[in-house]
Amino acid sequence: MTLCLSHGGQTIFEAGEPSSQLWVATADGLYLLERKGGGESWGIDRRALEGKHVNALLVEENGELIIAGTHNGGIYVSEDGGQTWEARNAGLASQNIYAVSGTRSNGQLKLYAGTEPVHLHVSDNLGRQWTELRSLRAAPSAPEWRFPAPPNLAHVKFITFDPRDSQIVFVCIEQGGLLKSTDGGASWIDLTGRGFNDDCHRLIIRPSHPDEMFLPTGFGFYRTRDGGQTWENISQSISAIGYPDPLVYHPRNDELMFVAGAGAIPPVWAETRSAQSKVARSRDGGETWAVLTNGLPAEMTANFEAMTIEAWNGGAAVYLGNTDGEIYCSEDDGESWRKIIDGLPPISKGGHYLLLRYGFAGLAKYDAYTDPSRLGIA
Repeated sequence: MTLCLSHGGQTIFEAGEPSSQLWVATADGLYLLERKGGGESWGIDRRALEGKHVNALLVEENGELIIAGTHNGGIYVSEDGGQTWEARNAGLASQNIYAVSGTRSNGQLKLYAGTEPVHLHVSDNLGRQWTELRSLRAAPSAPEWRFPAPPNLAHVKFITFDPRDSQIVFVCIEQGGLLKSTDGGASWIDLTGRGFNDDCHRLIIRPSHPDEMFLPTGFGFYRTRDGGQTWENISQSISAIGYPDPLVYHPRNDELMFVAGAGAIPPVWAETRSAQSKVARSRDGGETWAVLTNGLPAEMTANFEAMTIEAWNGGAAVYLGNTDGEIYCSEDDGESWRKIIDGLPPISKGGHYLLLRYGFAGLAKYDAYTDPSRLGIA
């Protein structure tokens, strides 16, 4: 099986045995990593989409089908395991892709893609034609959707589905709120203003208790036990992580969860040139959390921007990617970590890595991602 590691794409996998290939989305294209000889050593097998900042990945059909969402390049699809790629952007309102997700119904894959500015699209023919779900932009909270960094445009950051019914879709808007659809995106319920911060990063739904959800945001970590009607702030349970984002659960034991993120909000990174990123684990379904340190740097100046988990018969692995182009792995439920590769381009949401590289001057460079003529910042 083939995995993927990206900021705004697929994060949870199951397999019969450990996968030997991992596609990584970076600020300069895709890297296919391969496990050497079935052991612990990994190396770069090949590259794809050089020059594209890939933000979101989805892998299907044993790695043959790959969907990549890029900044200002739209959607690229490979149906031969990444050997060849085709841009498939017909019908997209914007080609600045932040989130890609998919769900199967009666064997057919339905793709969803979210953009900056906020638009949500769906395709039932592998991206050959996209249809915008325009009702999303009619949500009551829409007039307040605004991202603080230039060019101040909010975006669809994460898309997920209720495990009981793939017609129930949740969309996180950064910054703006949380939207829910019960009809595949034809209409929406605006959950914003029900007790959580509206800088929504992603939503994780526990399959064993689907009304229990976790929402990391730019200003707090929240949980609901009633399907999103009411929320509690559980930020103190991960007090070392002030800016939580990547969040996964073990697909065969959803009481085992991992969350990662920076010590504080991005403007603090710009001032200190350090994100102080950490990862924490819960073994009891999110009731308590412990910061994991064994094998990770005590001072992590980069930020963990992507996390993937894979479970197989008898084991599991968690992969973490950061803005310094490093990937760490744990195969013992987070008890210990090892760096499996470094030297990649940044694994980064938008211009986050620019804040750490340039400080406050990096904020002005965010607008490069809405103007293709200004891409390729040195």
